[in-house]
Amino acid sequence: MINKKICMLGASGVGKTSLVQRFVRSIYSGKYHMTIGVKIDKKQISVAGEDVTLMLWDLQGEDEEFKIRPSFLRGASAYFLVVDSTRHETLINAFAIQKMIETELGKEIPFVALFNKSDLVDNLQISADEVQDFENQGWQIMNTSAKTGEMVEESFVELTKKILKIS
Repeated sequence: MINKKICMLGASGVGKTSLVQRFVRSIYSGKYHMTIGVKIDKKQISVAGEDVTLMLWDLQGEDEEFKIRPSFLRGASAYFLVVDSTRHETLINAFAIQKMIETELGKEIPFVALFNKSDLVDNLQISADEVQDFENQGWQIMNTSAKTGEMVEESFVELTKKILKIS
């Protein structure tokens, strides 16, 4: 059995906890529950014949009072940068987190950017040009919805493939 730590990173209220709950328990709650510190869940999946236990570290959202420290990533095999597609400032926050990780860790670890809340099509604030700019910088972006389940399972499988170096 392979065990891998994955961190859920992003601003407060982007849907990190909801994505984990949708993936681990197949549930969604419209109630907002702010994570304080870290909440750890796990789920076993099979990818390309490999059984992998994902240890999901759902970290408190970054805001003015709380900054993600590189020590939270110690031992992480990969991470998700979660963006709320209805709040442009969360993309700026994700970019800053990614740059901090790149600088502080001194090594690259796999990540996927999840543009969450894709079901709220009338409220989206991130343009296709901006998405393209980030993809041109090497970001893999997946549009997800914790509410509908859109691309949630696929996102975790994709990141696990990156960890296992499977194309």
